[in-house]
Amino acid sequence: MNQLLSRVVVTVVTLPVVLYFVLRGGWWIAALAVLVALIALHELYAMARSLRPLVLAGYVAAVATVVGAHVGGAEWMVGGFMLTLLLAFLFYGIAETRQSGTITIGTTILGAAWIPLGLAHLVLLRDLPEHGRLAILTVLLAVFASDTIAYFAGRLVGRHKLAPAMSPGKTWEGFVAGTVAAVAVAFFALYEQGFLTIAESIALGGAIALAGAAGDLFESALKRDLQVKDSGRLLGGHGGVLDRIDALLFAAPASFYVILALG
Repeated sequence: MNQLLSRVVVTVVTLPVVLYFVLRGGWWIAALAVLVALIALHELYAMARSLRPLVLAGYVAAVATVVGAHVGGAEWMVGGFMLTLLLAFLFYGIAETRQSGTITIGTTILGAAWIPLGLAHLVLLRDLPEHGRLAILTVLLAVFASDTIAYFAGRLVGRHKLAPAMSPGKTWEGFVAGTVAAVAVAFFALYEQGFLTIAESIALGGAIALAGAAGDLFESALKRDLQVKDSGRLLGGHGGVLDRIDALLFAAPASFYVILALG
């Protein structure tokens, strides 16, 4: 099975499941976010095995961060994340590791700050008192559209490298096409529904595109530093779960705070 066909099959199988949990909301999406966070954290810590991350501390903090977001909003989300500092310090004190504390604890905290916090903001988006379902569906669709259009545009007409040192496959042509796709999704989904004005929907679409591209490049830079190609093979041609959600981990927080800023 070639990579493109594998991508299509995985998308067809997983998309209905994700949409079901998102539409149900409540503990359904919180449970999905916890599961995805744990799998993605496992992939990251496996890639960074030589840095000796304190895996259990990251897992506990991931659950606390996402559940805190659903139960108590942003305040409890931050409180859940702060557990990482305490647990990482305690576990380092009793763990037998040959790595320095700065690297071990830093790697553990990086994973918790990057993955569970990003996914917890999806929960916050879904739990918005008004238009929560519309907001999260728009963000998910905009990220998906931006990724897909950027991928195909880059393969078809891409000539100028976006960040060759971090991700040689990314092009400016793909980035521009992906940005247009994200803005179009935000405009038609949010302005047409009376949620945001024209300028606000365009601003949100732009934020999603920029943050998503940054999230993609961020993971690419880490993988290059750790000398791995994909975070895993769970999703076939998509690679690992972390490879699939890297853009979303930056786009979700950006979207949430842009929506708050716009009132």
